[in-house]
Amino acid sequence: MQFFRSSRRKLEADRQDQYPLSLQFYLQPPAENISLIEFESFAVDRLKLLKVVENLGVSYVKGSNEYNTKLESELRNLKFPYKALLEEDYDARRKDHISHFILRLAYCQSEELRRWFIQQEMDLFRYRFPQLTATLVKKFLENVNLAFDAISETEKVNIGDKLQNSTPGFGGIKKIEEHVFYKVPFCDAVDLVRVRRVYFHGGFAYVPQQDFVTIVLNNYRTKLSKALALTARSLPVVQTDERLQPLLSHLSHAYVGPDYSTAKNTGKISLEQIDALSVKSFPLCMRQLHKALCDNHHLRHGGRMQYGLFLKGIGLTLEQALQFWKSEFIRGKVDADKFDKGYAYSIRHNYGKEGKRTDYTPFSCMKIIMSNPPGQGDYHGCPFRHSDPELLKQKLQSYKIPPTGITQILDLVKGMHYQLACQKYFELTHDVDDIGFSLNHPNQYFAESQQLLGGIKDIKKEQRQPESSQPKHSSQKSITTTSTTSSLNATEKMELEGLEDYFAED
Repeated sequence: MQFFRSSRRKLEADRQDQYPLSLQFYLQPPAENISLIEFESFAVDRLKLLKVVENLGVSYVKGSNEYNTKLESELRNLKFPYKALLEEDYDARRKDHISHFILRLAYCQSEELRRWFIQQEMDLFRYRFPQLTATLVKKFLENVNLAFDAISETEKVNIGDKLQNSTPGFGGIKKIEEHVFYKVPFCDAVDLVRVRRVYFHGGFAYVPQQDFVTIVLNNYRTKLSKALALTARSLPVVQTDERLQPLLSHLSHAYVGPDYSTAKNTGKISLEQIDALSVKSFPLCMRQLHKALCDNHHLRHGGRMQYGLFLKGIGLTLEQALQFWKSEFIRGKVDADKFDKGYAYSIRHNYGKEGKRTDYTPFSCMKIIMSNPPGQGDYHGCPFRHSDPELLKQKLQSYKIPPTGITQILDLVKGMHYQLACQKYFELTHDVDDIGFSLNHPNQYFAESQQLLGGIKDIKKEQRQPESSQPKHSSQKSITTTSTTSSLNATEKMELEGLEDYFAED
């Protein structure tokens, strides 16, 4: 019996030694076997976490009480380490370690993906580091091989006046002896020396603990950037594994919410409502497609796929869809006979009534952003991702978005926060300060808008009067995206195989 107790204690000790801290630089990759189910579960949960980190970083001041509270809640819900001093969190630390490396594999595939991943991991680290006590900081620095030492109490007393006068926030307000200072070589503290935030002497900067995170973050960024570059080189070998390749490819533009394939709203929308709904409740991408269809009485292949599945998701029946597309197309260069022969089959196929009879799902934001970029004459895609900023500004002005709101949206676009730009568009068009959810799907945008406005039944049934026409040229530039378009997972592959003929004619 003693043997078993001893073995159990040894196992627990080994487990704690494997992940002694809740914070790390992820220098050593995991060396254990895990199931594919756990692999995918860990990856999806970390992706959810990083999406929350991105959203909170734009919506709140980083480091504020509200920011920290919301992020801690998300860490706790997803079972990641959320308190540095917790000892019995081996499973959470293991999940944190393994999931980081899985997303490294998924997000090393392009410069754009790497930049996004690094930014979110840095923000997550910035939240965790201040939770460490001076003792844990010392253990952490030893663990990641950073030779930064806290100055002794004697040295602190000897240069106390200089520290107090040179460190912002300490002049007559805080007592120097109550705080920890680190002696950092000049080359590692250039940013702090340049803005005169630290005492500098003899080639060393004396950095207070609240600013020390900047030094550590710079080291973390350097190491993570190099690690992602090395991972990218070895990716072709990993992609030969038929079990992992679909999962990794899907994760780089994964959507982790409802797929809006269930037609619980089927039949609740009339064709007469679509024009009014496009102005009040459509996200900008679908509003743009609807206007282009009304102006040109035609959409090319990519636009018909994106818009057709969206309309299906908000409740348009098959019969309504056939009537809707036919009524628009015959106003252009397509007569009724050509429509019936060339397009009707594809619409029925989209509703699962032809071919493989698959229930195709509307496109998520990430799928729209990351795949099939629009070319000249196309209107599909994400306006925040694919439109020229000046044309986007003009479009927002025509939709009566206030100048301050346009500036906020363009700043988010510049920072490549395309979904957050769409959230800001939602807030401005619905006159709310905080929508209270993370926007990940065009049909989610519609559903939330309808809930806020009081439902479809309250939308006035207006006769179809398209928005004022503009010159019939593309509002989107033909671009060459720098990101590597990832392969889709098995389900998406099946869908696209079945959709090859979907609205195939231009």
